[in-house]
Amino acid sequence: MFIEQKDKLFARVYRTKEQVKMSTKDFFQKLNIHADEREISIFLKKYETPIREFINEKWDMFKQEELFAIQVKGKQIQLPVAKKDKDYTEPFNIDSIGLPDIADFSFENMPEGISFSAENNMIEGIPTVAGDHKVILRCVSKQGHKAEKELFLIVVPNPKDLWENILTPTGIKYYKKDCDCQFLKVEAKNGVSRKDMVAASQRGRSHAHEGNPRDDDFALNFDKDTEWYTLVVADGAGSAKYSRKGSQIACQTAVEVCRTQLTDLSAKLEEQIKNERKDVYRTLHTIVGKAAFEAYKEICIEAHKEQCKPKDYATTLILCICKKFDFGWFVGAFWVGDGGIGIYNREEQNLIVLGEPDGGEFAGQTRFLTMPEIFSDRARTRFEIVDDFTAVILMTDGVTDPKFETDANLNSIEKWNALWDDLNGANEQSTGLPDGTVATASAIDRQLLKWLDFWSKGNHDDRTIAILF
Repeated sequence: MFIEQKDKLFARVYRTKEQVKMSTKDFFQKLNIHADEREISIFLKKYETPIREFINEKWDMFKQEELFAIQVKGKQIQLPVAKKDKDYTEPFNIDSIGLPDIADFSFENMPEGISFSAENNMIEGIPTVAGDHKVILRCVSKQGHKAEKELFLIVVPNPKDLWENILTPTGIKYYKKDCDCQFLKVEAKNGVSRKDMVAASQRGRSHAHEGNPRDDDFALNFDKDTEWYTLVVADGAGSAKYSRKGSQIACQTAVEVCRTQLTDLSAKLEEQIKNERKDVYRTLHTIVGKAAFEAYKEICIEAHKEQCKPKDYATTLILCICKKFDFGWFVGAFWVGDGGIGIYNREEQNLIVLGEPDGGEFAGQTRFLTMPEIFSDRARTRFEIVDDFTAVILMTDGVTDPKFETDANLNSIEKWNALWDDLNGANEQSTGLPDGTVATASAIDRQLLKWLDFWSKGNHDDRTIAILF
């Protein structure tokens, strides 16, 4: 019985598979003691008591270590879920989990970017790899016993990583680039600097995920002869199969018509602006209203040529013309659809929204340039004369929806302040628009394009913005 107990006890004390299988004779041989069964029997009888005492001592230590291991493994320790690319800070105090006997502990296999700070008892960092990470907590008791426990730290993926970016096939009808941007520098006059223009258009994640084309478009122009600025943005309807072409036609046509109309009518309009402002609206509407209508006609021509319906090219349109005078700035606009346009003055905390977005009973409902009835609504033409401004900003709903959330918020100066701060570095994407923080002017449009990639949960439409600043 003793020998059987000894075999079991020695096996548990040394805790190896080799020793579990070890006979008494093998055990002595392992100690380089070569003896037959009789000699082993005599040895055991002679040393039975000290062997038992040794085994009992080791067994007590083993039982304490086993008990410590059981205590450590039995503790319920749950690490809160982390998010990839987001700050993670979680207090971890070993005493607070009910193991006061711990002399030291450490973590192994932490997710990349995460570590434990013993100085402030924090698990912290920015995880860079999503997944279920098996973390090992190793503990040492005050008596020197060791134990470990498996923990799991779940790092959920960055939502942006779940979106695919499939390039638009170049062979499709009416192919256009997935993104576009432009910076238009207006040279100083008589040593006085003048405002510049920048615009960018980015295909939305929802389109990129499926490899569909960008439906938005824009156009900019500064006429050196008349000194009029023209800015246009357009959002092709997602439900219209060729809206990407409709928005392109609308922007290009509107800019060209404004250019020719202003060449012919700028003297008349400017005289009215200076002296007969009651007549300004009619002349302005002749310019911007005609530009919108001609854009509509060009869409109809294209649709007829392709044996399609004009609504297959449905698009919104926000058109703006501006000019600086000695007494201030004239800003005129024509607006159909959603999105937004405003004259924003940061210093004076003043805001003028040049119209109202066409909302609907349901999300995504709006009016389009291809609806002939819109041209009977003369309220779509607006103008203002202001001393100065920080920026005139035109946006499609891919920008206004995440940045303003509701149509009513378009009239909130706080929202415009937040937008301007955001454009200038309040998040990780900065344009450096007002203070020249970018190294070269040619980089501004690319930085604005980068800014359009901001993350907003549930808002993944095409985004287009044009700024006079």
